[in-house]
Amino acid sequence: MSILDELRYPRRWYTKLLSVILALIFFAVLATLAISAVLTYWIVKPQRTSSEINMASFPGRPDEVEFTVPGSAPRKGWFFPGLRGAPTIVLCHGYESSRGELLTLVSALQDHQYNVFVFDFTAHGANKGTTTFGYKESDEVKAAIDTLARRNDVDPKRFGVWGYNMGAYAGLREAETDSRVRAMVLDSVYDRPKQMVKIGVERTGVGGFPLMVTSAQTCFEWLNYAYKSDAALSTKMKNLSGVPILFIGAADDPELASITRNMFLKAPEPREQAIIAHGNFVNLPDDEKRTYENRVVTFFLTRLPVTEIPAVAAAAAPTKAVSTAKK
Repeated sequence: MSILDELRYPRRWYTKLLSVILALIFFAVLATLAISAVLTYWIVKPQRTSSEINMASFPGRPDEVEFTVPGSAPRKGWFFPGLRGAPTIVLCHGYESSRGELLTLVSALQDHQYNVFVFDFTAHGANKGTTTFGYKESDEVKAAIDTLARRNDVDPKRFGVWGYNMGAYAGLREAETDSRVRAMVLDSVYDRPKQMVKIGVERTGVGGFPLMVTSAQTCFEWLNYAYKSDAALSTKMKNLSGVPILFIGAADDPELASITRNMFLKAPEPREQAIIAHGNFVNLPDDEKRTYENRVVTFFLTRLPVTEIPAVAAAAAPTKAVSTAKK
């Protein structure tokens, strides 16, 4: 009892010092929790920018397509038609971006006769809400593909996906359970959404404070408690065996580049890797943007050709090669 009494009513110098230290620790932890909660709110609710185009005059003759995400309001995306019956490339924008910032990539793909679809994720563009950094966003990708697959002017079984950070995670999460996705370009993809929360906190400049990152990640996971049992995407990448994937990492974003590199190493074949000097496609200078677009288009042309090779012809091709060799 004497120890408890001394702590409650300190009389000795060392118990007074201990009381001060404990009080400082308590208020430091309390301040960290409060700041991290505010940071988490800012991170999951980014500033929205709405992108609108004049559908009648915009090159590429886009259609506005409405699709429904379970438990959410109807969404609208832009469908840019290519060759009838060709595969469709779904473009998934990154965190704090929007569909309107991907129009040059849309044009590059459509020029090669692909159908292309772009839309805004939750908490981006005109859509309200908060981002989950890929958990719910993957449901949006699925809803978009389901709607597009019902059209009579696309190949319902052949889709490609391009995504940047959050969009890459959402696209990959959907592809691991969706056989219709036949090729992917994953730019700065991460393995778990909380890794993106860490990067968001560090970019505010307070990531170096003790427990700040951990507290923000805990707040984020509490907000998304329904997904607490979700495993890292890399644990399910074996499901993508046979699906060509191009992983892109940026030298000026070393943390995401390192995560993307690890994802590449865990991915099954066929896989490719590209390291570029500068990340975030929408902010690249014109010459770097054209080089980037050419790389993406070339990958899809090689791995997801506009016109599918008939199964009979594909099976006959190796036989012909063997017989020629014998001759």
